[in-house]
Amino acid sequence: MPPDTHKPRRPLLSSNSLWRMKSYLRPYVTRLIIIWLTAIAGIATVIAFPLIIERVIDGPVHHGDAGGLLPLGLLAIGVGALEALLILFRRYMQVRPVLGLETALRDDLYEHLQRLPMGFHGDWQSGQLLSRATTDLSTIRRFLGFGMLFLVMNVLQVGAVTVLLLNKYWPLGLLVLASVVPIVWTSLRFEKRYIRISRQVQDEQGDLATLVEESAIGIRTIKAFGRRHHVYDRYDDAARKVYASSMDKVRLSAKFFSFLEIIPNITLALVVLLGALAVGEGALTLGALVAFTTLMLQLVWPVASLGYLLAMAQEAMTSADRLMEVMDTVPAIEGGTGTIEEPRGHLRFEGVGFRFADSEEPVLRDVWLEVRPGETVAIVGATGAGKTTLTALVPRLIDPTSGRVTIDGHDVRDLDLKTLRSVVATAFEEPTLFSMSVRENLMLGRLDATEEELAQAIQTAQAMFVYDLPWGLDTRIGEQGLSLSGGQRQRLALARAVLSKPRVLVLDDTLSALDAETEALVEEALRHVLREATGIVVAHRASTVLLADKVALLRDGTITHVGQHRELLAQVPEYRELLAQDADFDDASEGALR
Repeated sequence: MPPDTHKPRRPLLSSNSLWRMKSYLRPYVTRLIIIWLTAIAGIATVIAFPLIIERVIDGPVHHGDAGGLLPLGLLAIGVGALEALLILFRRYMQVRPVLGLETALRDDLYEHLQRLPMGFHGDWQSGQLLSRATTDLSTIRRFLGFGMLFLVMNVLQVGAVTVLLLNKYWPLGLLVLASVVPIVWTSLRFEKRYIRISRQVQDEQGDLATLVEESAIGIRTIKAFGRRHHVYDRYDDAARKVYASSMDKVRLSAKFFSFLEIIPNITLALVVLLGALAVGEGALTLGALVAFTTLMLQLVWPVASLGYLLAMAQEAMTSADRLMEVMDTVPAIEGGTGTIEEPRGHLRFEGVGFRFADSEEPVLRDVWLEVRPGETVAIVGATGAGKTTLTALVPRLIDPTSGRVTIDGHDVRDLDLKTLRSVVATAFEEPTLFSMSVRENLMLGRLDATEEELAQAIQTAQAMFVYDLPWGLDTRIGEQGLSLSGGQRQRLALARAVLSKPRVLVLDDTLSALDAETEALVEEALRHVLREATGIVVAHRASTVLLADKVALLRDGTITHVGQHRELLAQVPEYRELLAQDADFDDASEGALR
């Protein structure tokens, strides 16, 4: 969603978000302990090396003892080899927890998105969700795999080295310690500003991803209306916003990192100068000065990287909070525990009402309708009357705000969602097909379908064109099925619904994109299917109405008339006016009145 329509933002990395992130790391506690112990051992080897150099200079070198160099040299080689092995082992141990965390988060996010209601997906832009599932997760992985470990390691190294420096020559140690104060103060100021700009960049990147996705999906419409330049201008504006915010972020980081580079270098110059004077006065040995300087150099990276690691931490915290915005959203539709042993498909709407959360006027009010097993009802009404909303209540894509919908006497809200959606199948006016083969798209309706059942469903939906595709049922049809015509997509969606062999079949104006000849063939086949199922058919054409045993007229959010087509045609002027908009109305009405 655009930045100005985001829900109110919570404090970054709220306690709930932090607890959730800890829960993902819990399975890897043992590995994490080993990693931290290995890291501490690695710090010890790094610190030990300057102390060995001190012993070499103040011992064998100072006294001209060539024989004493060999054991100290071998010790230095051993310490270096040990450090390399510890780094190798630590990185090996890091891989599974970090990638395991990212995988678990991505799986849980995807699963949670499937549980969230249609209202959530209607409010959120897909690009924002995509950004959270890709960019934000990668940011969290990078911090946990690199930033968090080095942040703690560097703090430990700075502390240990500072203690050693104070112990060796406290005046220089105090100088080094004093140089850390402005760095810490600047880091805290930088952190607050970086939080804000980092979140802004991530949100704007999500908006940009949405524009790219919408342009890719709607490319035919863009070309058809010649709006390539208009769409490009919108994209360019969004890209420039991301560029401007990113440049602000870079400028902020550049100032901070430049400051961090200056302070350590000035401190190092003062240490060398004052240390040389101390050696000249005999207050410090040459070996101690070399060790002191080497230890001081070991502080340059930990201190200079502080801002970078804090920046990574803030980006990861921002990403975690953006992720938890979705994960902490409570699904409005939760399945019950009820089941139906032998479903018959007896469907009832009992005083059903529905109102959108941000609307004062109800879409549906006091709807009463009964559809007996094996019976088909056509829902007829003007555009915007609430027909699609009514049908969406049956598979619980949305829930009524008043009244209830029952199947075989069971409130659909009490049924297990898997059970409910195995009983109810829906084919939509705007079918959704996925970037997979025709066979895989069809078998989304029923995974254990046989070849004979597939062929029968294809025949019913008059979708035999699939056999003429380059690889038949194994042909990949591309994203959204855009390589197919609107009528072909509708027929595949209908075949998918028929294949599931539901007890309740909901057809939301599924035949609207078919030509008259194909529609007649599909309707003839559907009559056989609907004899064995309870049917709800949203109809705009008179020919589609004739599929039904009775018709329900939906007006002003409620059902005003229920009866057979011929009865309503003769007795309800509004019904006749609605169907009169169909070019085939005269033929259909003449046949109905005979």
